[in-house]
Amino acid sequence: MTPAPEIPWRRLDARIIWVDVLYALLSLIPAGLALLVADEPRAGTLLPVLAVAVGGVLGAARDALRWVKTRYRLSGELVELRTGLLVRQYRTLRRERIRTVSTTARLRHRLAGLRVLTVGVGQPGAAGYEALQLDAVTRTVAEELRRELLAGSPQAAPVGAEVGVGDESPGAQVFARIRWSWLCYNVFSVWALVTAAGLLWGGYWLARSFGFDAAGFVAGLLDWRALGPWRTGVIAFVGVGTLGVLGMAVAFVAENWAFRLVRVDTPTGAVLRTSQGLFRTREVNRDVGRLRGVEISEPLLWRWMGMADTNVISTGLTIWSMTPATTILPRGPVGVARRVAARVLDLDAGASPFAVPLRRHPPAALRRRLGWAVLFTLAVTGLLAWLGGDVRAVPAWLGGDVLRVPGWLWLVGVGLLPVALGAAVVAWRALGHGIVGDHLVVRSGLVSRSTVALSRPAVIGWRLRQSLPQRRLGLATLVATTAAGHGRYAAVDVPARSVVGFAEQVVPGLLAPLVGNAPVDQLPGPDASTLEETCHRVG
Repeated sequence: MTPAPEIPWRRLDARIIWVDVLYALLSLIPAGLALLVADEPRAGTLLPVLAVAVGGVLGAARDALRWVKTRYRLSGELVELRTGLLVRQYRTLRRERIRTVSTTARLRHRLAGLRVLTVGVGQPGAAGYEALQLDAVTRTVAEELRRELLAGSPQAAPVGAEVGVGDESPGAQVFARIRWSWLCYNVFSVWALVTAAGLLWGGYWLARSFGFDAAGFVAGLLDWRALGPWRTGVIAFVGVGTLGVLGMAVAFVAENWAFRLVRVDTPTGAVLRTSQGLFRTREVNRDVGRLRGVEISEPLLWRWMGMADTNVISTGLTIWSMTPATTILPRGPVGVARRVAARVLDLDAGASPFAVPLRRHPPAALRRRLGWAVLFTLAVTGLLAWLGGDVRAVPAWLGGDVLRVPGWLWLVGVGLLPVALGAAVVAWRALGHGIVGDHLVVRSGLVSRSTVALSRPAVIGWRLRQSLPQRRLGLATLVATTAAGHGRYAAVDVPARSVVGFAEQVVPGLLAPLVGNAPVDQLPGPDASTLEETCHRVG
């Protein structure tokens, strides 16, 4: 028998070298200009631009060596990658373990017609872990590899299409497109101040590199001494906040330009695809067959605006990342999030788990939260009373002065009581659980109210938990364990007398070793010994 011909190894595209050479030359321009403009350049002022220049040159050299030593190939069952100069690495990935195939392209990649292809196995718990990355290949090759890895063969669809923003296959169902009214949901946050601080720091050092005194320029704009500290503080806060909002707005537009969420059918199933980006394009494909539910989170401070974050619950997708593959929508209106979630779950709007009222939790759950609020207030008040009226020495690195703490400081702790009680009521009103069609729905959270719709067949086990305060109040926490998403989703402070029956309704037979053949409506609440047990499905 004639042996099968060996599949040849392939290289990355050589254009990445020329792109990096050009990038290295461009990174030298700020340092050159600083040397020409500055009369007496100093090391302190030149350090930032020199760091940019060194980083650009070293990055180009690294990519050149990586191109020389990197090879990859696809066989019927494996994706193989060989790389490394001093330490050689040989990595393989079985194609049935592939969870996501994403393509990204920075501006320099797009100008050269290149793409970065990332094949992910998405192991939860391994932060940001990606199996294989090909940096970079041509957009035609990236499209061919993407279709082959998702559909099983390169002939599944025509190749040569543009990989990235706007690539919609015939028959694709468009679930969502970017709406620029979502901009207001993404620019007003504490991150605006962080963005402004970064912009001001970078602008200050860049100005110093060219001999411009930015601090003196700002000092001469107004008579700050005449304005006084309060007016100066207000002007500074408004100016910094405005700069941060503008920076956040530019970042949002650049990241979510031409955003689309589509469902694309393939010969082996379907994928949920997001594509977005202006200067840096990004496309992520998720296997629909591995989706187990949707999670919608509503931040407390912006809940009055109806703001929500939307993520899918899926096996094998990384969740610990700055840009997790589970995110399917930019932050936007909760109404849009619920409509899109219903389409992702392939349900009508009326049958959506997010459109049905959930069971309210008993007043005992409110009393528990009110108790914690009072204890928190007492602890803060006691600490402030202990500190009040005392003289404290300030560390030398903060000035070395003496600080006298006012005796009335404990009243601040007392003033926290209405806020804590209000937070307890908000946290109680956020609680809810129920069964909607084929989905278990749980809701909880104070800082961020999270509503989770989890497919009932995806529940592989239960954990019943009851603390001493819960036991005295007749409450219990029911945790559904699953192989997707965070791995566990809890219905917090449900009535203990009904928790076992509710679990048996979600997945009939899973708690059979604990409850026997008793009818669901006659199942008793868990006692202390039962709550220590965990029952898992076998197989």
